[in-house]
Amino acid sequence: MHGALVRVGVVLGMLAGPASPRDVRPGIEVLLSDSVRLVRGLRVGLVSNQAGVGRAGVHDVELLLHAGVRLVALFAPEHGFRGTADPGAPVASTVDSATGLPIYSLYGSSPKDETLAGIDVMLVDLPDVGARYYSYLWTTVEVMRAAHRLGKRVVVLDRPNPIGAPVQGNVLDPHYRSAIGLLAVPIRHGMTLGELARLANRDLEIGARLSVVPAAGWRRRDDQERTGLPFLAPSPNLRDLEGLYHYPGTCLFEGTALSVGRGSDLPYHQIGAPWLDTTAVLARVRREGLTGVRFEGVTFKPERPGDGKYAGVTVAGIRLVLTDRARYDPVRTALILLTVIRAVHPDRIGWNNAFDRLAGGPSLRQAIQAGTPPDSILASWRGPIRRFLQRRKPFLLYRE
Repeated sequence: MHGALVRVGVVLGMLAGPASPRDVRPGIEVLLSDSVRLVRGLRVGLVSNQAGVGRAGVHDVELLLHAGVRLVALFAPEHGFRGTADPGAPVASTVDSATGLPIYSLYGSSPKDETLAGIDVMLVDLPDVGARYYSYLWTTVEVMRAAHRLGKRVVVLDRPNPIGAPVQGNVLDPHYRSAIGLLAVPIRHGMTLGELARLANRDLEIGARLSVVPAAGWRRRDDQERTGLPFLAPSPNLRDLEGLYHYPGTCLFEGTALSVGRGSDLPYHQIGAPWLDTTAVLARVRREGLTGVRFEGVTFKPERPGDGKYAGVTVAGIRLVLTDRARYDPVRTALILLTVIRAVHPDRIGWNNAFDRLAGGPSLRQAIQAGTPPDSILASWRGPIRRFLQRRKPFLLYRE
């Protein structure tokens, strides 16, 4: 069903045909070639950032205006419309110098009624990264809620999951919903933003008039490199595809006293602290037989890290190097590292308030603190993952 519109609550089947490099068309191109009726003659708002581009790297704004779409306003997620703002930094509303269109910031707030008053349909084209923590789903949900309140339609222009299909990690406890964990999905969910939006519309009882324009030609098992689509960093600290693979695991260390490499040359590829005994930790970790990744002892000095951890201080670190994408489980790897670091430094790991939000509840922290073996923790996740795989089926749009 290449180019077909998928309506919420109606399963029209799976995208047909195998995908090979350079065969994938993102939702923006499918909209303009096959489904332009969704926006023809309407006043359109666009939620996007620097990664909202077509196969040739041309931005959505230019593509829409060239196609004669009546684009009247732009909306920016975390990091701003150009993707340059630091994580967590306030993003001001402004005007796009190239087009004169207003750019309204959505980071930390819902769309204001007055910004939607002159809009008929909201397009959302944001790059997800395949991990539950990422804030762009929260932005999409807030747009859906505001649009529902005002009777507007939302159309998500879908993109491939850049790290592909595997599902890994624990399922979030709905009692611990937050901007970095809205849905009861695993840490690595294996879905696209469009699929997550469909699931959220049901799970969160939003009731939005939501449509998803799928990416044509994508298979769920294909990562960004296989699509042939250009890679643009979705945010300042996720600079390459390997960083996206590590992120579902290493991001958990944001909730500890260890640095995740913010302000260094390889954020999310490495973790560290001035007190970390890398020799002792690596000796234990390497005995675990983790696949798809190898480890290197390193030092790095965070400069303007943005998270307040060790700015200008040389820290002892462990760098993760991806060796086999298909066999790598970043969440299991992070679990082993957390367990070993706590064993070597029982009083230094420094859990903070972010950890339970990232972990989708307190159970992971409590299990590690209790000395529960990692294999037992992993085993406790299997039942919830099986149930999630069944629950998500009606919302999936792509073949394996």
